[in-house]
Amino acid sequence: MDLNSILLLRGNEVRDLLHGREGQVMDAVAGAYRAHGVGDSALPHSTFLRFPHDERSRIIALPAFVGGGLHVAGMKWIASFPGNLDAGVERASATIILNSADTGRPRALLEASLISARRTAASAALAAAHMHAGLDATRVGIVGCGPISLEMTRFLHAVFPQMRELVLHDLSTARAEHFADVLRREVGEFDVTYAASTDEVLATAPLVAFGTTAGKPHVLALPEGGPRPQTILNISLRDLAPEIVLGADNVVDDADHVCRAATSLHLAEEMSGGRGFIRCTLADILDGRAPARRSDDGVAIFSPFGLGVLDMAVAQLVYDLAVDAGEGTVLEGFLPDPWDAERPAVAAV
Repeated sequence: MDLNSILLLRGNEVRDLLHGREGQVMDAVAGAYRAHGVGDSALPHSTFLRFPHDERSRIIALPAFVGGGLHVAGMKWIASFPGNLDAGVERASATIILNSADTGRPRALLEASLISARRTAASAALAAAHMHAGLDATRVGIVGCGPISLEMTRFLHAVFPQMRELVLHDLSTARAEHFADVLRREVGEFDVTYAASTDEVLATAPLVAFGTTAGKPHVLALPEGGPRPQTILNISLRDLAPEIVLGADNVVDDADHVCRAATSLHLAEEMSGGRGFIRCTLADILDGRAPARRSDDGVAIFSPFGLGVLDMAVAQLVYDLAVDAGEGTVLEGFLPDPWDAERPAVAAV
């Protein structure tokens, strides 16, 4: 493929290339975290495009460069329109432009909703693999039954093959039941319980993952008598009241990124006047700079903002797999010839 061409990878091609590769995706995510943890990355704050007529919808730009042997740059452009669900359309859609970090020229255009979902799930599972290691993972709670939670369940099952029971809660019972059907088809058979509330999930599952579209905290306190130790994967970031965050052992992906945009941690920072409640980053745990948990009897929360370096690392994995397999469509001549190249004369119209 010459420098003026780019590779186009459609959603189904991305899905097929990543099928059964949870371990490789987690390795890519871990490598990106480690590179970011030692400063071998560039990660501007995400830019949120919002609409005056629709407060819930947004499109987010996440530019990033990640080194650590990857040496790749690019940007994810991801839309979240919760109202789509009522029309039977997926909430999220996304694209990634993958650039050469040497020339800046675009190398690939990839459908990115699947990449985004799987890097999110891999991040959650990677955190759980360390923060919940050696603890009870036979029963897992899922709050919010959408595609992100499907991928989280897939990756958590890859990390914890002993998972047997799922406690599901969604505002729509029909959606929770449909979610369970898809799980059985794509991940495996589980003993499924439909919880009537988030409190019921938190009261019964030692490992709980949040994958909702909540815009502000709706879990105001953890139920008394819930399992301890407990690990909460705070993936959707706005479900938990700041008081819960302040009372827990907190691990993040990047404090500067996660303490903004009215996340639960942003609210906790405003309430407490600082970030002292954040113990460490996941990269600190991966590289042995911090223990996985503060104690063995409390609540530990992982809150990842979702760093663009993860998208670039997984997009690079997809790109490499596609090149090796001869997959995708090469768009030849996507970039124009040099301005001073000799070209045939074009007759004036």
